[in-house]
Amino acid sequence: MVQPLDFLYPSSFFITTMSLVGFLSISFFGVLEILGIHLQYSKLWNANSRRIKVSSTAGMLLLYAPACLFGFASFWIFPENNFRSLLVASALTIHFFKRVLEILFVHKYSGGMVLDSGILISLSYTLSTATMIYIQHLVQGSMEPSIDLKYPGILLFLVGIYGNFYHHLLLSRLRRKDEKGYKIPRGGLFHLVICPHYLFEIIGFIGVSFISQTLYASSFTLGTTVYLIGRSYATRKWYLSKFENFPREVKALVPYIF
Repeated sequence: MVQPLDFLYPSSFFITTMSLVGFLSISFFGVLEILGIHLQYSKLWNANSRRIKVSSTAGMLLLYAPACLFGFASFWIFPENNFRSLLVASALTIHFFKRVLEILFVHKYSGGMVLDSGILISLSYTLSTATMIYIQHLVQGSMEPSIDLKYPGILLFLVGIYGNFYHHLLLSRLRRKDEKGYKIPRGGLFHLVICPHYLFEIIGFIGVSFISQTLYASSFTLGTTVYLIGRSYATRKWYLSKFENFPREVKALVPYIF
C-alpha cells in the first residue's frame, strides 16, 4: 500500500506547524471570497472605499515584486542547495518574475488597489515563497521520497505557466489602449470557464509541490486552490451581475464541473 511518505519528505514539528498555518491562512481568504468579502483589488474591489489607494500597476507590482526579489536572492542565500531545491527556487522565481513582466508589458489596468490589501497579499506571497524555499533547504539530507515526482512536476509547472500566460494575454487583448470597461473574455478556455488563468495557476503550483515533495509545498498548493476556487466563484458571480448576456453554461474554474 502506498504511504504518504512515499511522496513526501519526512516532516518535523516546525514544518507541520508552518504547513497548517499556511493552509488555514490562505484558504481562509478563499472562504471570504465565497461569502462576498473580497480583498480590495481587480474588478472586485470597492471603488468607493475611503482607504488609501494606489494605481493598479503600482499595487500589482507591490503584490509580486518582493516575492520575485526573494526568489532571486535565495540563490545567493542558499548557494549549497541541491538540484531539487534549485528547481523549487527556480520555479517560484520564474512564476513571480513572469507576473512582474506581465504587469509591466501585458496587462491593461483601469482601476486601483487599496494599499492595505496590497500589503497583506504581498506579505503572504513573500513569506510563503521564503518559507517554501527555506523548508526545501531544511530537508536536504533527509531520506528522499521513494516515489520521485520532480520530473512530472516540471512538466505540470511548464503547462501551468504557459496556460496562465496565454489566458492573461487574451484578457489584455480585450481592451484597447484607451478603454476602461470590462468585456466578457473570449478565446482559449474562456468558453468553458471564466477563470482559466486561475486553473492553470493551480496546475503550476501542483507542479511546484510535485517538484518539492514537502508537506509545506503541498499545503500551500491546497490553500492556494481553495483561495482561487473562492476567487473564481466571486468573479463568475460578478460577470453574471454585470452582463445580461453572460453565458450561464460557462463555469467558474473547472470545465463542466464548477
